[in-house]
Amino acid sequence: MEIKIGIVNVAREVSIESSLTSEEVTKVLGEALASGGLVELDDDKGRRIIVPASQVGYVELGPENQRRVGFGSV
Repeated sequence: MEIKIGIVNVAREVSIESSLTSEEVTKVLGEALASGGLVELDDDKGRRIIVPASQVGYVELGPENQRRVGFGSV
């Protein structure tokens, strides 16, 4: 799933691809906002994105199952 995070007073958004479900992302974000801590997400390439919860402007979640490109059997 594609996750886009808008950060307060930053013109560019953070965009990552992750295998997390929308429920998992919502849970991580909710816990971080409730505690005033950090939003920590791992992407599919092994990178970790850490954003202070108080600076999150918005989170946009893409579709969970993306179309595959190329040839293959279903």
